[in-house]
Amino acid sequence: MEYQIRAGTMADIDVLTEIIQDSFLDIAERFGFTPQNSPTHPSNCRSEWIMREMNRNVFYYILEQGEQPAGCVALEKINDEVCYLERLAVVPGQRRQGFGEALVKHALSEARHLGVFRVQIGIIAEHAELHDWFEKLGFEDVEGKNFPHPVFPVTFMAYYFL
Repeated sequence: MEYQIRAGTMADIDVLTEIIQDSFLDIAERFGFTPQNSPTHPSNCRSEWIMREMNRNVFYYILEQGEQPAGCVALEKINDEVCYLERLAVVPGQRRQGFGEALVKHALSEARHLGVFRVQIGIIAEHAELHDWFEKLGFEDVEGKNFPHPVFPVTFMAYYFL
C-alpha cells in the first residue's frame, strides 16, 4: 500500500482537526466520553487546539494514501530528554493497514533526530488492545494516573532509545 508521511503545516489545521475528531469518535462512544464529562478528549478537537499546539512547536505529521489523508500524529519536545507522542489517529476506514505503526515509527525517528532519550504517550488505562499494541511496538509502562479531566485513568507508556 503506497503512502507518504509529510509534515503538517498551518494550512492543514482543518484537515488535522477532521482526522482527529473522526478517529477518536468511536473511542468516545465506547468509553462514554462526552464534551461535558471529558472536554479535552480528542473526539472534541477544535482547530484552535491544533493552532495553539503548532504555535507551541508541537510538530504534526500527516499520512496520505495517494492524495487522501488517512492519519496523523503529533510530537512535542518537552525537554532535552523527552518527547510526547500525541494525537495518533487513523481514520476508521483506513485502519488495519499498518498506518498507525508507520506514524509511530515516523514520530520515533523524528524524536531520535531531536536527540531525546524517551518518547512517552498517555493512553486510556482500560483500553487493553491499545496498550498491547504499543507494547508490541516497544513501549513500556511507566505509571498510571487519575485526572479530574479527562474522567478516565491514564496509563503512561514510554519508548526508550538505547
